[in-house]
This record gives sequence, C-alpha cells and structure tokens, in this order.
Amino acid sequence: MRARQARTAYLFLTPAVIYFVLFMFWPLIQEFQLSFTRGFTTLRPVGWKNYSSIIRDPEVQHAFGITLIYAASALILGACVGLLLALILNQKFRGRTLARTMILTPYMTSVAIVGLMWRNILDPTTGILNSVLSSLHLPTQQWLTTAPLATLVGITVWQEAGYFMLLFLAGLQGIDPQIYEAARLDGASPWKRFWSLTLPLLAPTTLFVGLVGMISTLQQFGLPYLVTNGGPGNATSLYVYQVYRETFQSGNLGYASAMSFAFLAVIMVLSLIQIRTGRRKEAL
Repeated sequence: MRARQARTAYLFLTPAVIYFVLFMFWPLIQEFQLSFTRGFTTLRPVGWKNYSSIIRDPEVQHAFGITLIYAASALILGACVGLLLALILNQKFRGRTLARTMILTPYMTSVAIVGLMWRNILDPTTGILNSVLSSLHLPTQQWLTTAPLATLVGITVWQEAGYFMLLFLAGLQGIDPQIYEAARLDGASPWKRFWSLTLPLLAPTTLFVGLVGMISTLQQFGLPYLVTNGGPGNATSLYVYQVYRETFQSGNLGYASAMSFAFLAVIMVLSLIQIRTGRRKEAL
C-alpha cells in the first residue's frame, strides 16, 4: 500500500521536476558556464578573470554601493510604514476593509504600470505633481534629477508598504488579546505595551518581512529602468540594472553572468546572516 502511494506521489511530482530541471536548473548551469567566458557571438574561455574583474570594476562597485543604500532605505522605511499602517488598521472602525484594499492595491499593480505612472507624475514639464505645485504658486522641482535615488526609494515604499502592512497585520492578529489585557490591568502604558509586547511577539514576522524585503529590493530592476533609466549619469544604476547594461548594451554576456552569480552569493550570505541573527534574538 505504501509503495503504491509512493509511486503515485512520484508520478504526480514528475512533471514539476521536469519543468524545474528544464527551465530553471539547466539554464542556471548554462549561465554559470557562461560566466567563465568572454565575447558575444564567439565565446572564449577566460577562467576566473570575470570574477576577479568584478572586484576591481569601479562601475560595479558603484552599482553595488547604491544598491545597498537603496535596499536598506526602502526596507527600513517600508517596514516602519507597514507596521504603522498595520497597527492603525488592526483597530475596529468603519471602512477598515476598504482602507486595507486601497493600501494593498499598489503592491498588486504591475511594476511596469507603477514605473510609467510615476515617471509621468514626476515629469518636470508635463508631470501632474509640478502642475499642482505651480497652481499653488509653489516652486516646482526636478524630481528625477535632483535626488533620483531618494525618488526611487519613495516609490518603492509607496508600492511595498501595503504588502508589509498585510504581513504585520497577520502577525498582530495572531497575538492573544488576553496578553494585552493583562498588561493593561498591570498599568502598562500603550507605548510600554508596544515596546515590551508587540515588537517581541512580532519578531518572526519582522524576520520574514526583512528577508523578503531585502531580497526584493536588492533585485530591483523595473523602477530604475522605467523611471530614471539608470540616470542621471549612473546615479540610479542599481546592480541588476548594471547587469542589464553589461548584457544588452555592452554585449559582455560572460561578465554579466559572473556579476549575476557573484550577486547571488552576496544575497545568500546576507540572507543567512539575517536568519541566524533573527533566530538568535527570538531565542533570547
């Protein structure tokens, strides 16, 4: 009986395994082999030179640096805004469901739509935002050139905060209300209850939010491509956008593949550090 169930399970799993092997693992193996070559139409082996060049390449260093700044800023601000919204929308009031839906809508919207929408809104000559400022007799701004990285961070927070809110809201609703009632009877203030009860009890949710948010922001490509096109200059040329430029503008397929795998290793290391740190804090 168990043997028959095992054969049935393997039979149903076979299509999924074949799919992952053909469309995920095999392309990854091919790309890893490509990372040891140079050229576009004619590939020549270069060993580990692509990986050693990444460390010395100033453009890669710049892209990696601004990606870390962007990811850290968007993650911290997005998590704080998401937690604040979750605390507010965890209360009972009329229109709560509608408010949750409206806040979550930007996250469910395609990044292509979000990028094009904000590029039109922030356009210095025809954008809606500058038109409103001008009608109010306020100075207009060059939103896409004055502080382009901060602009991308703001758009990311606007889009991702709803998802973080949903995760924190699920965590808040999983906390036993009797814990808060006992603390209230003991005379704990709202701030004390938040700091001593809510935050520690939300530690697993915070770890998940940090992990998912870090991976998604480090891999950001759509916004710099659609909103700023990596500019002005290379001010918003995030790491994945730099990989795109190396591939389709410079034709360095092998070098771009090496950049991708090097970045994958960095993300894996950061993820492991974050998981171990989070688990250690939970155990305390």
